[in-house]
Amino acid sequence: MNNNLCKSTMVISIIFLSILFSSASAQQKQGELTDDQKLIASSWFHYGMGNGLLNEGQFDLAIFHLTKAIEINPSYYEAYLSRAWAHMHKYQFDEAISDYSKALEMNPRDFKVYIGRGRGYYQKGQYDQAISDCNKAIEINPKYAWAYYTRGMTYTNKGQYDQAMTDFNKAIEIEPNNEFFYSNRGTAYMNKGQYDQAMADFDKVIEIDPKFAMAYSNRGRAYYLKGEYDKSWEDFKKAQNLGYPIPPEFLVDLRKASGREK
Repeated sequence: MNNNLCKSTMVISIIFLSILFSSASAQQKQGELTDDQKLIASSWFHYGMGNGLLNEGQFDLAIFHLTKAIEINPSYYEAYLSRAWAHMHKYQFDEAISDYSKALEMNPRDFKVYIGRGRGYYQKGQYDQAISDCNKAIEINPKYAWAYYTRGMTYTNKGQYDQAMTDFNKAIEIEPNNEFFYSNRGTAYMNKGQYDQAMADFDKVIEIDPKFAMAYSNRGRAYYLKGEYDKSWEDFKKAQNLGYPIPPEFLVDLRKASGREK
C-alpha cells in the first residue's frame, strides 16, 4: 500500500468516526444507533487507523490502535492479523505467534496465516514448528509458492540443502519470475559447493531485477569460492554501489586471496 493510500485510510477513518459521533446523540434519541453499533463503529475506526499506521511504519501506534479494536471486538480476525504483522516488524515474535494462533482458532483453513506463524517460528529458530506450519499450508493449498519458499528457507537454516532445493524448485515452478526464490536456491547451491548452479541462479535474479544488490554480493562470494577473484571484485563493487554493505572481514580475505586492494 502506498503512502497516499495509507493517508487516505486514516483520513477516511477519522472522517467516518467524526460524522458518526457528531450525530450520535441525535440518532440515539431517535433510536437509530445502539450502543453495540457505536462499539462496532469504534472498532472499525481503530482497525482503519492501525492499518494506516502499520503501512506507514509506525508500528507502536499501529499496535495501540489494533489492540483497541481487539479489546472492543475480541473476534476481530483481521485485527489480529494486522497486529501480528506489526509485531513481526518489531521482532516481537512471541506476540506475533500468539496473534496468528488466535486467528487460526477462528479460521483454521487460512493457509497464509500458517505461513505468517511459521515465519515467526523461523525467526525464533524453532525450525520444526516452522516446517509443521508450512506443511499445513501446503496441505490446504498445494499451489501456494510462498509456503514452499518459507519451508525451503527453513531447511536451508537446518543445513538440509537437498530438501531446501526441492522446495525452491517447486516455488519456482509455480512462480517462475520471482527473484527471491532464485536467490535462496542459489544460496542453497552455494552452501553445497555447487558454485556454477549458484551463479546461474544469481544471474537469473539480476536478469529479473538488476538492482537486487544482494544478488551481486552472493554471486561475488561464489566467484571468490571458485577462485575467480577479479569477477568477485566486480560484483562486490556493484553491490556496494547499490548500497549493500560487504563485511569488512570478507574484504580482508578477498584482498589477501586476490593480491589487490580493490
